[in-house]
Amino acid sequence: MSLVMKFGGSSVATGARLRQVADLVVAARNRRPAVVLSAMGKSTDALFAAGEAARSGDVGTAMERVGTVFASAQAACADLLADAASTRATLDAMRTDLGTLLRGVALLRELTPRTRDAIVAHGERIATTVFAAALRERGVPVAHVDARDWLLTDEVHGGANPARAETALRAARTVAPPLADGAIVVTQGYVGASVGGATTTLGRGGSDWSAALLGEALRAEEVQIWTDVEGVLSADPRVVPEPRPIPVLSPAEAAELAAFGAKVLHPATIQPAVEAGIPVTVRHTLRPTGAFTTIDPRAGRSTRGAVAALACRGPVTVLTMTSTRMLAASGYLARLFAAFGELGICVDLVATAEVSVTCTVEPDAPLEKLAKALAGHATIEVQTDRAIVAAVGDGLVRAPQLLARAAAALHPIVPEITCFGGNDRNLSFVVRQAEVVAAMQRLHAEFFATAPAAATAGQEVAR
Repeated sequence: MSLVMKFGGSSVATGARLRQVADLVVAARNRRPAVVLSAMGKSTDALFAAGEAARSGDVGTAMERVGTVFASAQAACADLLADAASTRATLDAMRTDLGTLLRGVALLRELTPRTRDAIVAHGERIATTVFAAALRERGVPVAHVDARDWLLTDEVHGGANPARAETALRAARTVAPPLADGAIVVTQGYVGASVGGATTTLGRGGSDWSAALLGEALRAEEVQIWTDVEGVLSADPRVVPEPRPIPVLSPAEAAELAAFGAKVLHPATIQPAVEAGIPVTVRHTLRPTGAFTTIDPRAGRSTRGAVAALACRGPVTVLTMTSTRMLAASGYLARLFAAFGELGICVDLVATAEVSVTCTVEPDAPLEKLAKALAGHATIEVQTDRAIVAAVGDGLVRAPQLLARAAAALHPIVPEITCFGGNDRNLSFVVRQAEVVAAMQRLHAEFFATAPAAATAGQEVAR
C-alpha cells in the first residue's frame, strides 16, 4: 500500500511553500508517498498567455510571460537549494525548448491544441524538477517520474480522457517499483501522453484526476488533496461567516454539493479513487494538523439524516409553462422537454402541477427560441434573477421536521419553489437572487448553530 499526495498551485507557489510541502512529504515517508504536483502559482495562466501572444506574432510578450514563470522557479531554487547548478541547467534547457515552440507558433501565426498542450505542460514539469531537487538535498531517495510515461490518454488535446486500464499497467511498471524500493516518487499532475507520444493535458481539475488515477493504479490506502482550505466547508465562506469544515462526506454528497456550486472536488476527477474504494481527503497545506474532510466510499450508503452542507447557485431563470392540454395527456412532458433538448437548454429543478411545469435554467438560455418552439403547446412565464439554495445530506428525506425547520428559519423569505431532489439527499429552495445571502445565513444558523457531536469522528477515518 502507498499514499498519493497531490499539491495544488498555491501550495507550491514559492520556495517557502515548497519547503513546507517537502516537510509534509518527508514526514509521510514511511507510508511510501507518491507526490503529484500542479504548476507553481499562476504559471499555467502565464503559459497560456504566452501561447496566445505568440499566436499574434508578439514573441517579445510571449517570452516575457515565460520569463516570469522561470524567474519564480529560479527564485525557489535559490531559496531551497545549496547547490542549484544542475537544476538551473535543466530549467535553462526547458526554457530553450519553450522558446523554440513559441517562436514556431509566432512564425506560423497558428497555435494548435497539440502545441498549446506542449507549452502549458512545462508548468508542472518545472515544479517537479525543483521539488525533486529539494528532496534530494535532504538526503532522501527520490524518483522523478515523467507523468507522460504512465498516464496514457486519448488525443483530445486540452481535455484528454485517460485510458485507465493501460494507465494502471504503466504506473505498475514506472511508479510502483521505486516506491517499493523506498524512494519518494515525484510526478506531474494534469499532464499525460497519447498513444503516439504527444503531450496532452487533462483540463480543469486535471491534477486531482491524475492523483486519483495514480491512487487507483497503486491501490493506495489514501489520496490526499492538499490545497488552501481546511477541507470542504459547510457553506461558501464568502456568503456565510465562519462555516465549519465537514469531517466526512459520502461521494454522493460531494457530487451533489459540486452540482449546486460548492467548492468541492469535481466528482469526475476523483471517481477512479472512489470506484477503487480509496478515501480522498482534502487538507490545508499551511495547517496540516488542522481540520480536513474525508470523502469516503468505504462506509457504503450513509444514513446521516441531517444537513451536511449548504450550497447556492445563481442567478438562474425560472420558467413556468402552462397548458390545459397537459391535464391527463400522455406524452405531453416528453414533447415539452424535447424542445429543451433541441435547443441545448439544461434544466436543474423541476416541479409539476395539474396544468403547469416550473423549472430552472441558466440565465443565458435562448428563451425567445424556446417560446417559438412551444407556441401552440404552452404559454411561458419568465422570472429572472433567482437563485437556488440547496441543503445536502444523505437521508434528508427521512429527517424528521427538516422541512419545517428550514421553512421557519427562512421566514420571512418565501421560496418560490421548494423541491426534494430525485434522491434522498437534496432539499432545494428557489429564492430571489437578492435574498440568497440571507437565506444561506439563516439556514446555516439553524442547522450548524452548535458543533455536531461527531465533529472529529471523521478525522480518524483516513489515519
